[in-house]
Amino acid sequence: MSDERRITEPHGAGRYAVWPGRPYPLGATWDGEGVNFALFSEHARKVELCLFHRDGRRETTRIPMRWQTDQVWHCYLPEARPGWLYGYRVHGDYDPRRGLRFNGNKLLLDPYAKAIAGEFRWSNAHFAYRPGRKCEDLVMDHTNNALHMLKSRVVESAFSWNGDKLLRTPWHDTIIYELHVKGFTWRHPLIPPALRGTYAGLGSQPVIDYLKSLGITAVELMPVHAFIDEHHLVERGLRNYWGYNSIGFFAPDARYSASGEISEFKTMVKAFHSSGIEVILDVVYNHTAEGNHMGPTLSFRGIDNLAYYRLSPNDPRYYLDFTGCGNTLNMLHPRVLQLIMDSLRYWVLEMHVDGFRFDLASTLARELHDVNRLSAFFDIIHQDPVLSQVKLIAEPWDLGEGGYQVGNFPVGWTEWNGKYRDAVRAYWKGEGGVMGELAYRLTGSSDLYGHSGRNPYASINFVTAHDGFTLEDLVSYDHKHNEANGECNRDGTDLNLSWNCGVEGPTPDPVIRALRARQKRNMMATLLLSQGVPMITAGDEIGRTQDGNNNAYCHDSPLNWINWDLTPEDREFLSFIQYVIRIKQEHKVFRRSSFFQGRRIHGTDIKDITWLKPDGTEMNDEEWKQSFARCLGLFLAGQGLAEFDEKGRMIEDGDFLWLLNAHHEEIAFVLPPYRTEGWELVVDTSHDTPADGAGTRITGGVYPLQGRSLVLLREADAGHRAGPGG
Repeated sequence: MSDERRITEPHGAGRYAVWPGRPYPLGATWDGEGVNFALFSEHARKVELCLFHRDGRRETTRIPMRWQTDQVWHCYLPEARPGWLYGYRVHGDYDPRRGLRFNGNKLLLDPYAKAIAGEFRWSNAHFAYRPGRKCEDLVMDHTNNALHMLKSRVVESAFSWNGDKLLRTPWHDTIIYELHVKGFTWRHPLIPPALRGTYAGLGSQPVIDYLKSLGITAVELMPVHAFIDEHHLVERGLRNYWGYNSIGFFAPDARYSASGEISEFKTMVKAFHSSGIEVILDVVYNHTAEGNHMGPTLSFRGIDNLAYYRLSPNDPRYYLDFTGCGNTLNMLHPRVLQLIMDSLRYWVLEMHVDGFRFDLASTLARELHDVNRLSAFFDIIHQDPVLSQVKLIAEPWDLGEGGYQVGNFPVGWTEWNGKYRDAVRAYWKGEGGVMGELAYRLTGSSDLYGHSGRNPYASINFVTAHDGFTLEDLVSYDHKHNEANGECNRDGTDLNLSWNCGVEGPTPDPVIRALRARQKRNMMATLLLSQGVPMITAGDEIGRTQDGNNNAYCHDSPLNWINWDLTPEDREFLSFIQYVIRIKQEHKVFRRSSFFQGRRIHGTDIKDITWLKPDGTEMNDEEWKQSFARCLGLFLAGQGLAEFDEKGRMIEDGDFLWLLNAHHEEIAFVLPPYRTEGWELVVDTSHDTPADGAGTRITGGVYPLQGRSLVLLREADAGHRAGPGG
């Protein structure tokens, strides 16, 4: 072949044939005969492919990539095989004042690497300039960083899925469980020690059995894209435990792999699917681990800084930072959009994940400066035949001006509903003036999502998440206690809407402990019975604590690892959660796919939903505004669902009455006479055990609603049971 070239290895190890190859697909692609390498760089003058010995320490060959098509540098090595380690050196101008940061002395990761090998070790060599000089980043450094740098690895993508496919669980039937791969499995007594902290451990039968017993339909994994620990954390002996510091958008992070093979991740997904559990990834496409202008040069910055990052239009030496992490990926550039879309499709088509939760998603919607809900990012996803069919969850805010966008994402998207979290916390804390806000949140937040044609399941409801207090800490601390983070307790939010029930931190006082347990039952029952999609944070159901730390991102320690040595109180609470989840799953009235209308059901005097005062009469507009009100009821009519099954048959359910009392004293709640048969008890959070009194017929027309408690009643009918399955 006339275009074939032979490259002699610098260490005399041999010669490789080099063919032109193709500009697509980007990355390193094994086709069964050889490997095609393709790298986008718009402004580079020269690109070298660097091959490494299998130990990752010794560079064996540098191959000039002489062919370029549409700003993609490419070549094909017919002798290359899966497992080969490689990186790139990209040459061009080093002129930070013009936004150019090429430095051919720095080995760079392939943005499309499907696997990343090695353990990253911080070194001054990773910076394109010499740290500590007065000129800062303006003068190029000539040190070779390859020894301590991660390496890209060619992969074999073949895997026996045996018919596995996306589960496509309807949104209104979904219950999400947010977890950390290591933290969930590291101390699990039924997982073999060699598999703890890994994808293999997470996909093991004890984990799946536990999640199934809980009633979970989807796990949301905190970031598993390859990431690195920030320099300042490593210097303090800490780690980026959460993983929101991505450097590879295609590669599962190797620290969670027992085998070092991407097939391990696929096996985990397949195991979850076999048990009816979806896998959702928390993804961080808003920034990378390269930080601000003083950060390291690891991949994107050295490949084409002008293309990959949002730079200040007035001084391109500096970055626009809408994330608080030093940089923002440039969603205005078509190749950056392509990178993200290719990554998303890869995880769906090759790794079989069922959806994504987008960290700081408002950043992805920014055109110039403002957040634009019709940005190119959303347009492309909406039109994509693959991505438009998976679960899409937005964290609808970023740190830039106008970044709080709850309720403003397009049709097809769901959102973490921060307003739900705040309303439920404030109500059960006992704050006044929140009744109207709470009513919207309990019924799916129609004020946020109804106007855009979305449905109640657009609201991902949560009371806690990885970021903030755990549920146990929410009822045990008035203030954050983040001293262990090494930032003098300045980090983490001060707006927690928490209440310690009388004592800060752990206490042996049985009265306070009982109140805390009741408050946890109140908030979790509220979460699970609300319209919308509930998200539970791993460990909340068994009393996990972070000792009052509400920003535990930097601790790879028992502070974050789930303790599976359960107390009797933990087991009681776990049973309560399982019980209420079964109620939600077995009664469609708590899983509506359309909003309540507040209209009368045809042929009756009953509305599909009615809001009640403690005297049993319907609330009026003025009473929603009363600051002293702490108690309300809502009647949910099972006949008013207007829901159909897959064969078009009308679905009906029983009628339920939901009573909430955030006041500290008992209130005699008058029960509405909508049902001649009366009411029977399903849940009362003032009871220590979940089913205590369930099925009891309520007589007298008044229910003694205890202070700080939630009660669920069901129409009494000889043909139905009050508990799950009725």
